[in-house]
Amino acid sequence: MKNSPPRIAIVWRGDRQARRAATPQNNRFHRIFEELAAVGLAPEPAVFDEEFADEVLEQLLAVDAVLVWVNPLDDGKTRKILDPLLRQVAEAGRFVSAHPDVILKMGVKEVLYETRHIGWGVDTRLYRTAADFRQAFVPTFLAAGPRVLKRNRGNGGQGIWKVELAGAPAGGATSISVLEAKSGSVPEATHLSDFISRCESYFTEGGCIVDQPFQSRLPEGMIRCYMSGSRVVGFGQQLVKALVTPPSGSGREPLQPGPRIMHPASAEPFHTLRTRMESEWTPEMMSTLGVEATSLPIIWDADFLYGPPDAAGNDTYVLCEINVSSVFAIPDEAPAEIARAMASRLRQSAV
Repeated sequence: MKNSPPRIAIVWRGDRQARRAATPQNNRFHRIFEELAAVGLAPEPAVFDEEFADEVLEQLLAVDAVLVWVNPLDDGKTRKILDPLLRQVAEAGRFVSAHPDVILKMGVKEVLYETRHIGWGVDTRLYRTAADFRQAFVPTFLAAGPRVLKRNRGNGGQGIWKVELAGAPAGGATSISVLEAKSGSVPEATHLSDFISRCESYFTEGGCIVDQPFQSRLPEGMIRCYMSGSRVVGFGQQLVKALVTPPSGSGREPLQPGPRIMHPASAEPFHTLRTRMESEWTPEMMSTLGVEATSLPIIWDADFLYGPPDAAGNDTYVLCEINVSSVFAIPDEAPAEIARAMASRLRQSAV
């Protein structure tokens, strides 16, 4: 009797109707379904919502592996129910990517502090309590110039702020301008003490704030380096407008980002970045965070800004975020790489 192919559940968020109607063809992951099937696997949709979490758990316990695309924050919903569910599935012997414990190591802003010694790092501070933040951030900010503050978990620019001095302290109050990276945000004038109080909610449930210098080359764009395991599978280049202050006289309308232009892993302009990611930075990150090769996410990305040119005039790169929870859109070559990596992980686990 011929063995049936391994079943792979692809998880994304949706309501009851979306779960009922989902097929391998009628969703944005259809190329991934196709490539998984092409390497002899049997992918199936597994639309998730807290309302029917038990039903999803029953489905995931019946498959061989699980690939997850669910943001940490989505219209007020979190992964508070999903992550324990995925841990239960993994403990039952199913391969889960990305595993919630790996997300807590790689896919949070704290990784910027933990890996600040790697070649992608800059002067990065970490505040674990509101009192620590209030005491330590002010002198750093006043001495070092514009900073970028990042809440530990989030997506879509939520909780990421550019903070810059707007005027000399007057009457005991320091005037600042703040701009959130969330789409549609515009600069806001406030007092430093009021803004610090606003950020206190970021410390709930073990949260923290990471503090980095603002990168002046931000208007030149961001490079998203897409990874499958330890291999680069493509790049996305975009003229981002998040945290770019609108020019004076342009009103208070938010700036709109340019399109993300995808490039293959072999693209010559990113040869140096690819080499560093594969041969230096990813291995150093794995060693620092205690992440084994078999636990690296099937798909993840590292977002880079241009740092100051080095002594020879070559570009340097500053890591501003690692995305693990829900990496999409992806380069055209990535679905085949995802399928290849998935088949390889299943073969390894079967040995």
